[in-house]
Amino acid sequence: MDDGREHVRVAVIGSGFGGLGAAVRLRREGITDFVILERADSVGGTWRDNSYPGCACDVPSHLYSFSFAPNPDWPRAFSGQQHIRAYLERVTDTFGLRPHLRFGAEVRQARWDGDNRRWELTTAAGELTADVVISATGPLSDPKIPDIPGIEDFPGRVFHSSRWEHDFDLRGKRVAMVGTGASAIQIVPSIQPEVGQLTVVQRTPPWVMPRVDRPVTAAERWLHGKVPSTAKARRALLWTIREFQVGAFVKRPKLMKAAEAIARGHLRRSVKDPALRARLTPDYTIGCKRILLSNTYYPALAQPNTEVVTSALAEVRGSSIVTADGTEREVDAIIFGTGFHVTDMPIGDRVIGSDGRTLTEHWKDGMAALRGCTVDGFPNLLFIIGPNTGLGNSSMILMIESSLNYVADYLRTLTRTGGAALDAKPAAVSAWNEEMQRRAARTVWNTGGCNSWYLDANGRNTTAWPGTTAEFRRATQQLKLSEYEVLAPVAADAEQSVEAMS
Repeated sequence: MDDGREHVRVAVIGSGFGGLGAAVRLRREGITDFVILERADSVGGTWRDNSYPGCACDVPSHLYSFSFAPNPDWPRAFSGQQHIRAYLERVTDTFGLRPHLRFGAEVRQARWDGDNRRWELTTAAGELTADVVISATGPLSDPKIPDIPGIEDFPGRVFHSSRWEHDFDLRGKRVAMVGTGASAIQIVPSIQPEVGQLTVVQRTPPWVMPRVDRPVTAAERWLHGKVPSTAKARRALLWTIREFQVGAFVKRPKLMKAAEAIARGHLRRSVKDPALRARLTPDYTIGCKRILLSNTYYPALAQPNTEVVTSALAEVRGSSIVTADGTEREVDAIIFGTGFHVTDMPIGDRVIGSDGRTLTEHWKDGMAALRGCTVDGFPNLLFIIGPNTGLGNSSMILMIESSLNYVADYLRTLTRTGGAALDAKPAAVSAWNEEMQRRAARTVWNTGGCNSWYLDANGRNTTAWPGTTAEFRRATQQLKLSEYEVLAPVAADAEQSVEAMS
């Protein structure tokens, strides 16, 4: 059916690690009829958006990169935002992805057209249709700012850590940092020396471990470039260490006591004031929230111009922030380090499935996707970093590459069966999700005694993968046709569907 709109075999949404990885895999599968729809004006995803002072990765660089695109020139063991963003730009050029990129093309709606077995997409740059949609928008793409009474009347600057306003000079200013998560512990020590007064609004203290970072020597970089097997060995060692840690997170949280002892020692050495140390000591099992890495966060909190407030932000009154204990503090800027929409994926409101419901409506009881990738009633829609694929201790690039294996086999299966689309069976999605919830029930994320972004509003873990990265790779290595209904091409019979055989 030719209605004048551009039609592509595959539309990829997002150009971060997931979207670029998907594009590389499509080309390797011999598929060149695809576009990458990106709402911004450059690639990079969260590593483009997060440019706040001190922004860096908390996973070692040699593990936080594609296995098919090793980088022997990482400058540090834990590289900064600018180096990771530059790496993604190089991947884009090396694999010839620029002709497929559509910038300024935010997806406003994606609707499944059952009559024609395709997706109809409305973007900021126009309309198009696609046989298959790969959503790689990522869980850390849309900032979450709490609804604080009076914030709209605040006369100073207000912004989220992922939307840093670089034109605002913080020198000598009174700044409120709201939140103490992964971004905040990098921002605080970066801005503390230059601001006049820093108020850190902490609802829950994080567990912080030492950051074992160092420059990668010129000799190491030379060796990794000349003898690639050495870089592979380094990556394998980093991976193995983290795989061995998984058992404590997902099966035996009591084993986290050893890590907790290290974190307590780190706090004790860094903060001499017993009253401040008490405010910074968590009351939940380490690992329940993401474990943070920093050597500079605690010292910054102990400086004379820093105040740690353990009462939540309740309202903004004129130029003052008011915490739940009723205390007012006048500030010039409010910076929110309050995380992202993770368990309520924003793109869910824009994706409409075969029954006319949005993905958000379909997920009203919690996100669930078969093998983290497909959802019943949403044919030919595949997620990179979907429900229950997040990690607490290792590199998300490992999970992305496993999902790409699944995407590749999905597309090969479509060709092999002659189908126009595959639709995950509700029973298959339900069985997978029940297994995820059963396994998650004993993990530190569920039992550690904290509220975190791993859990949704119903207390269900819809975010984290309750196993090793090797297990996930095995689970996504090959599509099981018995878990899908094959939808026949329109020309064969618009109403026909072929039940998949195992």
